[in-house]
Amino acid sequence: MNRKSKIFVIDTSVILYDHNALNNFKEHDVAIPIQVLEELDNHKSGNETRNMEARNFIRLMDEISRDQLINQWIPIPGGKKGNFKVILATVPQTHDAVAIFRSDKFDHEIINAALILTEEHPDRKVVLVSKDICLRLKAQSLGLTAEDYQTGKIANVADLYTGQVIRKDFPEALFKQLKDKQPVTISVGTLELEHQGANLFYVLKRARQTVLAAYSRERQIMSPVSTAPVFGIKPKNPEQAFALSALLNPDIKLVTIQGNAGTGKTLLALASALQQRKDYRQIYITRPVIPLSNREIGFLPGDAKTKTDPFLAPIWDNLKFIKEQLASDQALVQKIDELVANEKIAITPLAFIRGRTLTKIFFIVDEAQNLTPHEIKTIISRAGEHTKIVFTGDIYQIDTPYLDAESNGLSYLIEHAKHHPLCAHITLQKGERSTLANLANTLL
Repeated sequence: MNRKSKIFVIDTSVILYDHNALNNFKEHDVAIPIQVLEELDNHKSGNETRNMEARNFIRLMDEISRDQLINQWIPIPGGKKGNFKVILATVPQTHDAVAIFRSDKFDHEIINAALILTEEHPDRKVVLVSKDICLRLKAQSLGLTAEDYQTGKIANVADLYTGQVIRKDFPEALFKQLKDKQPVTISVGTLELEHQGANLFYVLKRARQTVLAAYSRERQIMSPVSTAPVFGIKPKNPEQAFALSALLNPDIKLVTIQGNAGTGKTLLALASALQQRKDYRQIYITRPVIPLSNREIGFLPGDAKTKTDPFLAPIWDNLKFIKEQLASDQALVQKIDELVANEKIAITPLAFIRGRTLTKIFFIVDEAQNLTPHEIKTIISRAGEHTKIVFTGDIYQIDTPYLDAESNGLSYLIEHAKHHPLCAHITLQKGERSTLANLANTLL
């Protein structure tokens, strides 16, 4: 055992976020309080991602500890890794978190496990790792070092890739070509794009003129971006035009759209899906169902549709808005109603999609900031041939415990997918819902 290495104590929230956490502490040792196993046992049943994470971790522990006592330090397989151990419940000599906080919550027993390790190993640094802020604060109040789980987190989220650039020094001849709606072949080096994404959008300015363009790094072609309406929805700013361009581009199979409430994320995705309805077998619109006050939706009365309709109401509102814009074309309005009736448009909770293979589907995942990186990966891995997936959300409006702007799945996807030619991202910054709605984002 390396005495210079640290001992990391990980709690249940870390494992439910990433079942492979045990392998992400390099040469350091990892300890699991026995209470964590009890909590995992309570989470192992079900079809939610956290249930699968719990089951996968339990299997991983079983493989590591086969024919060995897990209350003793045993090597973590894989080479150049530390050791693993389960900490049994005892009372530390210094502080007793259960007595201090006057509660027998597992959280306080997990803190006690970390305190015991500091007493047993005074020559080593013990760090409690949790995605629960309150647990970390309680641990720190007792003199423990407590940290968030860093794997999967995006550093400097304020500088997260936006998918667009403003250029005022664009060559005049090329600018004129694009203004005349003609694509232009331009090498990557010419535009100094080495640090940018594979599909990048440009606001090009010369004098008092502006041209919107999209650049494909793989094809090395810059094309003009249209501002024409799409299924009754006209882009109100350059960012919305860029989003529609990516959504309508058949070569782009994965689109991420990030922005505040009222910027039009879901509306644009839905309008583009309807525009391309003949190219796909089905349109799926979904969002993760966030339980009320941490209570599962099972306690709500009614069947599955009745239980989940309140969570999916914003999607129906967007569909209704599109129908209102098409009021003068009753044939299209009736077509939308027909698509819904025939389930060619399926609006359903994300939990009902898991496990399916999505072939020739236009798949919109709304409120994607409430998903973990592993959940995002699981969804994308379900994509079959000729499927397009769109993730929309606001990374600063998260309703899921233990996620934040740096660790949620949408931020993770934006950062890690930006260089792939099948992917495009755009950040919508200007709210278009109403002047009153913008007040909430700017002043309050």
